[in-house]
Amino acid sequence: MTRRGLFAPALGLLAAACAPLGLRGGLEGRLSRDVRRVAHDLPYGEDPRQRLDLYAPRGARGLPVLVFLGKPGVHDQYEPTALALAARGFVVALPDYPVTRPPLFPAQIADAALAMAQAARLAADHGGDPTRLGVIGHGAGAGLAMMITLDRRYMAAVDQPNLIRAAAGLAGVYGAAQTTDPTWTQPIAYVRPNAPPIWLGYGADDNTVAAADTVTLHQRLRDSGGRSEIKLYPGLDHAGIIEAFLLSDRPEASAWDEVAGFFRRHLQ
Repeated sequence: MTRRGLFAPALGLLAAACAPLGLRGGLEGRLSRDVRRVAHDLPYGEDPRQRLDLYAPRGARGLPVLVFLGKPGVHDQYEPTALALAARGFVVALPDYPVTRPPLFPAQIADAALAMAQAARLAADHGGDPTRLGVIGHGAGAGLAMMITLDRRYMAAVDQPNLIRAAAGLAGVYGAAQTTDPTWTQPIAYVRPNAPPIWLGYGADDNTVAAADTVTLHQRLRDSGGRSEIKLYPGLDHAGIIEAFLLSDRPEASAWDEVAGFFRRHLQ
């Protein structure tokens, strides 16, 4: 089954209007000495954009693996985020994927699933343990992360139905205000009690996506009997919640210490 044939054209659409982030291209000297990119442009499909990079601490061995999903087409801007996650004790995969528009958006979700499966296959060669794998996303990538976690069809289509052990979403759009049929591309339509543990974060000053998406998804997960944690961060906007990765000496960095702690607990 091809990635574009996985589902028919979508009526629902996960908003992907997040502006590219103005993140720095590298980290402070301490991080650059401790962590590094260990693989570049590894293919997970035939499209030129179906590529991923891997980051790991020096001497990594048997570490949990995280796949970070950002906005398509600008994945290089998320390299500081991948490095900072790796510095917290993870092997990190950073995929890119083709930029699509309706009605082909489900293909983007299928790309995320393909990238997850390939990251699991490659992780062991770079100090990662593919049996302890989680996914995290920001903005549009948060919606992708929740879709492949909650809608079991996508990971089943790549023969890895139980690969994702935990998931986190930062400032995502999950379908709380969807006015058309949400069952094509909206995570909120796939809430289930047996989903992997989920952590949801949101910056209280975010004017790009609504807090209702994060709060409603959390409530639906908890009401269903699922495992969900939520944290709202005052003073952070849409870009600020991800840029907090680079602010190790400021209170905003606690967002990333908390999400890293969540993954450590659930990727034992």
